[in-house]
This record gives sequence, C-alpha cells and structure tokens, in this order.
Amino acid sequence: MLSALKSEETSQMQLVEREEIDEDDDLFEAIDKLIAQGINAGDVKKLQDAGIHTCNGLMMHTKKNLTGIKGLSEAKVDKICEAAEKIVNFGYMTGSDALLKRKSVVRITTGCQALDDLLGGGIETSAITEAFGEFRSGKTQLAHTLCVTTQLPTNMKGGNGKVAYIDTEGTFRPDRIVPIAERFGMDPGAVLDNIIYARAYTYEHQYNLLLGLAAKMSEEPFKILIIDSIIALFRVDFTGRGELADRQQKLAQMLSRIIKIAEEFNVAVYMTNQVISDPGGGMFISDPKKPAGGHVLAHAVTIRLSFRKGKGEQRVCKVFDAPNLPEAEAISFFFNKSITTCYSSIMHDFVFLNKKKAHLPDYCRRRCRCQRLEPETRGALCVLLLIMTVLFFYYALPYFTYRTLLGKLFSYHD
Repeated sequence: MLSALKSEETSQMQLVEREEIDEDDDLFEAIDKLIAQGINAGDVKKLQDAGIHTCNGLMMHTKKNLTGIKGLSEAKVDKICEAAEKIVNFGYMTGSDALLKRKSVVRITTGCQALDDLLGGGIETSAITEAFGEFRSGKTQLAHTLCVTTQLPTNMKGGNGKVAYIDTEGTFRPDRIVPIAERFGMDPGAVLDNIIYARAYTYEHQYNLLLGLAAKMSEEPFKILIIDSIIALFRVDFTGRGELADRQQKLAQMLSRIIKIAEEFNVAVYMTNQVISDPGGGMFISDPKKPAGGHVLAHAVTIRLSFRKGKGEQRVCKVFDAPNLPEAEAISFFFNKSITTCYSSIMHDFVFLNKKKAHLPDYCRRRCRCQRLEPETRGALCVLLLIMTVLFFYYALPYFTYRTLLGKLFSYHD
C-alpha cells in the first residue's frame, strides 16, 4: 500500500515537472520555426553556428552583427528579421500584459528565510543579481548553495532546473555541494550531474563560453547561470589607464550578452564581483571600498548586494541597489567555528534587519553594543573623535606645555 502511494506521488511530481518544463519552452521560440516562414535551412544552420538558437535571441541582435555572420548578406538578414517578427512580438504591450509576463519570473530560495525576505522571495529569473564584497565574505558560498536550491521543485521555492557555473577564480568545489545537498534531502550525485561547470582563463574564453551556453539552454531546462567572478579576468587581461576604455567596452558587451541570456531563457544570473579601494574615501568614510567594474557594471546589473564581514564569524548582506526592493540588511551568525561546516546548514540563523531597528538576540546585544549602530553613525562618531583629537593637540597641549615651562621658570628665580 505504501509503495503504491509513493509511486503515485512520484508520478504526480513528474507530471508537475513536465508541465513546468513545457511552460518554460513556451517562453521562447526555436530558430527552426523560421523554415516555415520561407527561410532557407542552410541560413538557419548558419545562425545556430553563430550561437543564435531562438527567434527571441535573433531579435536581440543588430543587423550589423547578423551581416557579420559568414554567408548572410543584408538582403538575407532583412528577410530573416521580417520572418522573426511574425513569430515573436517585440513591440509595445500594455502594463497589464507586462504584469502578466512578470508572473513567469521564478524566485529561487537562498536557503535562508531572512535573506529570501530581503530579496522579495529569492534570486529572481530574467535578472542579474550581483554580490560584491571582500574575500571571505560569503559570495562563493552562496553560489554553491544556489547550485543545490535551484534544483529543488517549485513548491519548495526552487527553480526545478539545471545549473550553469562559469568559474574564473578556481574556487568551485564539488565536495562542498555534497553536504549542502544532504541538508536539503537531495541525492548529491544527481545534484552534481545537473551542474555543468567550465573554468575560464581569459575574458575571451569567458565570452565564448556564454556563446556556447545558448545551445544548451535551448535544449535543456536551465534555471540559473553563476559567474564567479565577472571582473577577475578583465582586471588581469587589461592593465593601465590606456586600456581602461577598451576593457569597459568589452565588459559592456559581455554584460549585454548575459542579460540577453537571462531574458531569452528566463534564467537567473548570479555573479560575484570584487571590490577596489576608493582613493577619494579616506578616513572620513566608514567603508572606503567600492565594487569594481565602474558605471558600466553598475548600470547593467538589476540587483546589487553588498557582502561584508562582521565581528568574528558574522556576515552582513545589504541591498545596495534594486528597482523594486527597499534598502535593508540581513546578518548571519556563524555559531560553529569549524570551517568545514556547511554554510547553508547554518544560514537559517540569519537575522533580518530594517532601517529603524536591529532585531538582535539579547546575548548579541550584550557582547557588542556597537553593532546596533548604522555604519554611517559609526563613521560620524569616528570623524567627531578625530576632530576632538586634533583640537586637543592644537590648543590644549601647547597651553599646558606653556604653563609648565612658566612654572619651572618662576620656581628657578625664586
């Protein structure tokens, strides 16, 4: 009896998964449909060789880029674009239609309720979520957790899809996936099989990996693309101010390709970013570090998260920029000091903070009262203390020194 019930449940789950996959397939139109519109099959094959596998992706390319494909003239490109416009509607839509389209967005859980609340439900698809911060601030650990939570079914706040991981720093560890998968009750072997991994060594290699990813996403149900990190190879391959403009242009092209992949296949993009020192910050700013990549990266991403180390094993995540999320913070407390402990197994210890009041446990308040202050407040106090120190050495110290010298002088004459 129990075995029959289990078989029914598994069959129902498989049916739900197939329905969800079918819904995802309706989000984009295959490039093969151009043949029915009178386009030559050879020209369609040339588009596929160039990394264009859907009509949606075709409409995201300029005619200049399409004519650069070997064997496609301007007349052929015009005919192909006219045929694609009949299949895909890339014109205006009403606000109601846009709201209905937003319902297809899936929010993937981070494994932490407080962090999910901070992000409005999790890492959302059709958008780029950037996490920047210093080393050892939790960015890569969250990436490993998303490799598992993305494969959870949608009724468990997962993405019910596969994972694509592009590693530019060599920090991906498959053995870290095993304890995280066990925490969520999943088979570690099956989880690892649903992750495709690539190690990039140059920015050109990184861009070529993105071009080949479209073919895989058009055939299999992917739900997240993880890039760790986006800027590392650009900081190595381009040096000096003389190559800065070229670097930013190449970075903009790569980011444009990433956002097109996110919207074309309705996948989430989570990428990490490094930080640089702000020369203009100095001692008057509490945190004189800013994300690398400049304004090009800042304008391309949808949601920016700031990760920083707190006191001890504490980690803080703050919404730095988002179009639909308020500014807020989430703090995690690592009670187990063992570095081999699974990050996601203790992510439920996050404590949600808002602007007005920090809801910290009593023992944390007794241990460190300064944590209740905002970073701006702590910075203002440091500036005030610095000013008082300067005034003391400028006015008070010479006065006392002068009085001491006078006292010794008069005592000598006496």
